Amino acid sequence: MDLKGKVAIITGGGTGVGRACALALATRGVHVAVLYSRSADEAAATVRDVEATGVDAIAVQADVAVDTAVSAAVDQAAATFGRLDVLVNSAGTTSFIPHADLAAMTEAQWDRILAVNLKGAFFAARACVPHMRQAGGGAIVNISSVAGATGGGSSIAYAASKGALNTLTKSLARALAPEIRVNAVAPGIIITRWVDGKEQFVESAIKRTPLQRPSYPEDVALATLYLIESRQMTGQIVVVDGGLTLV
Repeated sequence: MDLKGKVAIITGGGTGVGRACALALATRGVHVAVLYSRSADEAAATVRDVEATGVDAIAVQADVAVDTAVSAAVDQAAATFGRLDVLVNSAGTTSFIPHADLAAMTEAQWDRILAVNLKGAFFAARACVPHMRQAGGGAIVNISSVAGATGGGSSIAYAASKGALNTLTKSLARALAPEIRVNAVAPGIIITRWVDGKEQFVESAIKRTPLQRPSYPEDVALATLYLIESRQMTGQIVVVDGGLTLV
């Protein structure tokens, strides 16, 4: 996909992986809509940094777990830029709960994690599809996790949500082909605000990683950019974990 002049929506685009994806796309000449839930200041900062590369950007507030809110945000972005070509589903949430402590996982935590990580990705994709088809096609990248394959990670609910997101990626790839390609990136441990204060969790993951380093948002953004640009990739889960899942 030739990206110059295209338009992308990044959910969770104000911070972490979403911000890195927004900046990476901007360097390719892509106009960016940054969707955020609570990080208004961070989203505004991302918009300024994107605009500094010479493209246009807006910030739009929406809780991806709410279907009507996502649909309205997508429509606003498409109306602002006149088209829509790329969706990066980066919005996500978790709770750090030991897997063996089953009693600690509440129903409310289950519901919120699946609503954001799984339903939110579906809602955003569904809202974007008509606009992408009108533009002649598009690309969707879901930010998953190796936890979706290993069953590890910050909590059982998080791992389950990412495993389901991987399945959703494949289902959408079949359903939306050939006009729209759908792929996912599955990182290992990523250094973002989610692991602030979780030094033991991070150090344990790094020790088990052959490359002896965590992933950073820019690592995930680079893989995301590849999946967007590669015309022959769809239904794939690309692992970016420093070799963590080799051991």
